[in-house]
Amino acid sequence: MIATTSRLVLRRMTSDDLSPLRAILSDPIVMTAYEGAFDDDESAQWLERNLQRYEDDGFGLWAVDLPGAGMIGQCGITRQRIDDDEVLEVGYLFNRDYWHRGYATEAATAARDWAFRELDADTIWAKVRDTNLASMNVAIRLGMSVRRRFIVRYRGVDMPHLGFAVDR
Repeated sequence: MIATTSRLVLRRMTSDDLSPLRAILSDPIVMTAYEGAFDDDESAQWLERNLQRYEDDGFGLWAVDLPGAGMIGQCGITRQRIDDDEVLEVGYLFNRDYWHRGYATEAATAARDWAFRELDADTIWAKVRDTNLASMNVAIRLGMSVRRRFIVRYRGVDMPHLGFAVDR
């Protein structure tokens, strides 16, 4: 277990989490900011890449469990690039059935605080596609403000992004 909140448990994902992860990544509405749903292979690659992060960095995206419901999302800290800089980013992605209940903010707050405490991070970032208002609102609730605008090329598309950040 990485962290707990009043309602959630954040823990390392395992290969057993592929099915609930697929349910998230295969939903075209959830994955709008990624230019559409992932197929089964892309979902498996996403999980494998994250498991490798645990090996390489000691952290990554974690499963977010709601007691009684199981894995409802993923949230955690990853190393990301913003322009030429490597940053620590809090990422969050949840099953649509659990949207609008504050779970993303609750989990992301726990992940942000974990990074400040365990990694001694000075700044935590959130890379948010400029059309993703819900994700922007989570970043704002984390105390973040926009510090950069940049383009991410993903799946053959240039996507304008905002770099939100908060200092310890």
